[in-house]
Amino acid sequence: MRDEYDVKKLNPRKNPYSNRLKKQITLNLNEETVQYFKALSMQNGIPYQTLINMYLTDCAENKRKLHLKWE
Repeated sequence: MRDEYDVKKLNPRKNPYSNRLKKQITLNLNEETVQYFKALSMQNGIPYQTLINMYLTDCAENKRKLHLKWE
């Protein structure tokens, strides 16, 4: 191992996982929604926060639109 390295000679490359990085946020969800995803996560063996992230990612990737009808 060298005592010093010349950083300019290193071959920097882009992190291949940079597009998968997550950002921590605070999100207020109602209790029923959290319980729904926790129950679903128990059935599938996936942590509930991962399950919520997967659901939201699917919505974003497929550009799903929200359809609300107020009566």
